[in-house]
Amino acid sequence: MATSYSQRKYDVFLSFRGEDTRNNFTAHLYDALHRKGINAFIDADKLRRGEIISPALLSAIEGSRFSIIVLSENYGSSR
Repeated sequence: MATSYSQRKYDVFLSFRGEDTRNNFTAHLYDALHRKGINAFIDADKLRRGEIISPALLSAIEGSRFSIIVLSENYGSSR
């Protein structure tokens, strides 16, 4: 079932390869969005390769109005 705009918990879901960008570009992007009043979700927990995405993470994806994908060298090999 689709989530209506009024039920959205986040404006933006940030999708990224943690090892590549978590502590640099993505962290700066998250901070800039936050300063502009944009409620962005960033996964604070590090998922290990092959680990199943948690229901909480799926809920954050579904509860976001938009997604921003931060492409990096190893993004394509990320699960």
